[in-house]
Amino acid sequence: MFRLAGQVILIFAIARAAFGQSAETIPSFEVADVHVTTQSASSPRTGGSIRNGRYEIKNLTILDLISLAYGADQAKIQGGPSWLASDRFDIVAKVPAGTNNSTAGLMLRTLLADRFKLAIHNEDKPLPVYALISTGKRGPQLKEASGVGGGCQTPPQPNAPGEIPYIVLSCRNMLMGNIAGVIRAVAPGYLNKPVVDMTDLKGLWDIELKWTNWDLLGAAGSSAISLFDGIEKQLGLKLDQRQHPMPVTVVDRVNQKPTDNIPDVVQKLPPPPPAEFEVADIKPSAPGAQQRGGFQPGGRLDLQNFSLKNLITLAWSLGDDMVAGPKWMETERFDIVAKASGEGGAGNVDGDTLRLMLRALLIDRFKITMHTENQPRPVYALMTDKREPRLKKADPSNRTGCSRVGAPNVGSAPMQTMTCLNVTLAQLAERLQGLAPAYLDHPVVDLTGLNGAWDITASWTPRAAFELATKPEAAPDGSITVFEAFDKQLSLKLEASMQPMPVVVIDKAEQKPTEN
Repeated sequence: MFRLAGQVILIFAIARAAFGQSAETIPSFEVADVHVTTQSASSPRTGGSIRNGRYEIKNLTILDLISLAYGADQAKIQGGPSWLASDRFDIVAKVPAGTNNSTAGLMLRTLLADRFKLAIHNEDKPLPVYALISTGKRGPQLKEASGVGGGCQTPPQPNAPGEIPYIVLSCRNMLMGNIAGVIRAVAPGYLNKPVVDMTDLKGLWDIELKWTNWDLLGAAGSSAISLFDGIEKQLGLKLDQRQHPMPVTVVDRVNQKPTDNIPDVVQKLPPPPPAEFEVADIKPSAPGAQQRGGFQPGGRLDLQNFSLKNLITLAWSLGDDMVAGPKWMETERFDIVAKASGEGGAGNVDGDTLRLMLRALLIDRFKITMHTENQPRPVYALMTDKREPRLKKADPSNRTGCSRVGAPNVGSAPMQTMTCLNVTLAQLAERLQGLAPAYLDHPVVDLTGLNGAWDITASWTPRAAFELATKPEAAPDGSITVFEAFDKQLSLKLEASMQPMPVVVIDKAEQKPTEN
């Protein structure tokens, strides 16, 4: 399935090369429709796709848009109003034939300045980082490059039954600065800040580094190796937290409401390409087949052993509980292979467009008719009880949003800490399933009745680590679920409940799809 990050990376790489261009050289869209999105924060996002002369962005915040247009790391975008990362927008723009993603990114800069009156500047500011430094003694797994191979990999490791495997990072012929970046990428549970090379080690190096995944440190017991210990003992290096000047993008000004669209803007935009695949094959799955597949690059779809209910939840971006229909929709299995037209930029088909194509395909081939109605469905209700909630009134200058970081602990439970700033409890509920998906398999609904904005912090044990800690032979380690965390730390309840929710009801569907 397409993800925003994957689409942004391409533009990031190209946009950096053009960052220094003057305002006079930056191109602009021929016409653009800009409006507040109707989708929720948890709905799919599209980070810029070009098809049939249309450039489309869906469900992105201004923070996302600045990051997309300027190739800036969101953690290094500072300043701006509190709503920078919460208000979300859709943009559809007309681009000349032959426009590529890098040029569209430049056009997006012009749009932000024109329609949102965005003004930014760049400067260096001290930011918290992990400094990779030398301890003065080279470790046994840090060697000058052998000249064979190149790059880094994390090959899977064999392990005996009941044994927790190590993660192994193997790099060959790499600059130390590049190795520092790879370590941050492969160990996000340990490292929530950039890793900066300050070793002064020149030239190319080979390393072999092993450690225990941070959420399994306590369960691994005496065989556990934290990332920090591994780096020091195996490489003779150290990760030291400190402040370090880093280039940042500072938002000086931006309007919450974009300027109005021109009259008849929709009529002036190129029509969207047909929401249908050029070719599609649907057939019953082989008995015993494994479910696999998803949206593929280049406008392709490859789904194996999916029930019709699975296909509908994918096409309409719904939870499993939000679809009702005949029982056979859950038991009959199908394989679908489909491809969008190669014309009009099929390589830029985003996940949202592929979902629309899949909807049309299912309706056509299975002869589906449906309607939406509210029905009682399982949810987690965020509630108060007789206690006073332990919440802190928000600092209105804080940027609205939530983050989650991990803190490894050898011999005790690893913890994830959620920090939400300047959020209403309805906004928290909307984001909470994404912050604790292993615990929360249903949507969260705010039933607290509490108004206002809050700064909220809560910590809990990742579910995989919690389940290991509750085995009979495991020693007590302070593990805590997200439910217990909200109860003990916030005096709030997360309780299973049934609440009216919008449900897609399948009125009719053919059990056998029409012929290919």
